[in-house]
Amino acid sequence: MTLAKSKYYFEALDNYPYNLPDCVEALNYALSYDPEDADSLCLMGRIYAETLKDYETAKSYFEMAMQSNVSNVNTPKYYISCLIDHEDYDEAEKLIAYVLKIKGIAKADLLYRKSFLYEKKEEYKKALHSIKEAKKFSYNKSMTDFLNEREKLIKGKMPKTKAKKNKTKEKEAK
Repeated sequence: MTLAKSKYYFEALDNYPYNLPDCVEALNYALSYDPEDADSLCLMGRIYAETLKDYETAKSYFEMAMQSNVSNVNTPKYYISCLIDHEDYDEAEKLIAYVLKIKGIAKADLLYRKSFLYEKKEEYKKALHSIKEAKKFSYNKSMTDFLNEREKLIKGKMPKTKAKKNKTKEKEAK
C-alpha cells in the first residue's frame, strides 16, 4: 500500500456514505494507484450494493476484491450481505463456509449473517442454531445484546407447534 493510495482510500472511506461524490472521486484515485487493492474494490462494491442497489456490478467488485486478497477480513461480510440481499443464498452459504476458515475473521459477525440467511429462507431452527454459535464467538456486550435481540426476533417468527396449541385449548376448556 503506497502512501498516496492509502491517503485516497482513507479519504474515500471517511466520506462514505455521507458524501458520495467526494468518496467516489477519492476511490477512483485510490484505484488508479492500485487497481487490485482489496479494500478499495470492496468499498466500490459497497457503493454499488448499498447505495445504488446494482447487485451485479457490486458482486463483480467484491469478486475482484476476494481474488486480489483472499485473506482480507473486511470484504467477506459486505460481499455476503450483497449476496443475501440479491437472494443468491447458495452462493452466500458457500462463501460463509469458506471465510469462516480465514484466520482473524470476526466469526460472530459471520455467524450472525449465516443466521440472517437462514431467516430469509424461513429456516428458523437453523437460524437459531447459527445465533447460538455466534454467541460463542461474541466477546463484547454490544454484540451479545444484538444477538440476544435477534434470537428473540427469530423465535417470534417461528410458527407455533400443534402441541402448544393443544395445551392452550386444554387450558381454555378447563
